[in-house]
Amino acid sequence: FQQAGCYFQAFEEIYIGNDVWIGQNTGIITANHDLSDPEKHMKGKNVYIGDKTWIGMNCLILPGVVLGPNTVVGGGSVVTKSFPNGHCVIAGNPAKLLKIIECH
Repeated sequence: FQQAGCYFQAFEEIYIGNDVWIGQNTGIITANHDLSDPEKHMKGKNVYIGDKTWIGMNCLILPGVVLGPNTVVGGGSVVTKSFPNGHCVIAGNPAKLLKIIECH
């Protein structure tokens, strides 16, 4: 479920699983600008968001990030690296692991 104000920059693939919630003003990007020429983009990388993931408001998901199932991303986070195992809460700039979610 995507809210208003989201930005999906898909130079490469963005995979979004089932039952994913994406808060307002979240950006998901697959390619950065070339440092030597901002009018060009670097080669992109796919982004994968697993099932039952919740991304809070005002987040930024960067190229190549993999979020496993049942990941919670705290509002305002900048996700620069992957958390492929999921079942966790991440937050911050850059986002870091705050808590493992125990499966019942």
